[in-house]
Amino acid sequence: MQSVKEMARELIKHFPDTATFDDLMYEFYVRQKIEAGLKDAAEGRVLLHEEVMRELLGDQP
Repeated sequence: MQSVKEMARELIKHFPDTATFDDLMYEFYVRQKIEAGLKDAAEGRVLLHEEVMRELLGDQP
């Protein structure tokens, strides 16, 4: 598994010269959220589609 520092280096290396700090921060944010989601899924912290729809629509089980 890559360290955060290694991931940052790799990301910056592939960014265009015209990239802004906002571009970089957005990419870091998205990657952080993806990593958190993958960790949650691996640890079983997930909801079924039906459960999410019930919560969103306010239906009782």
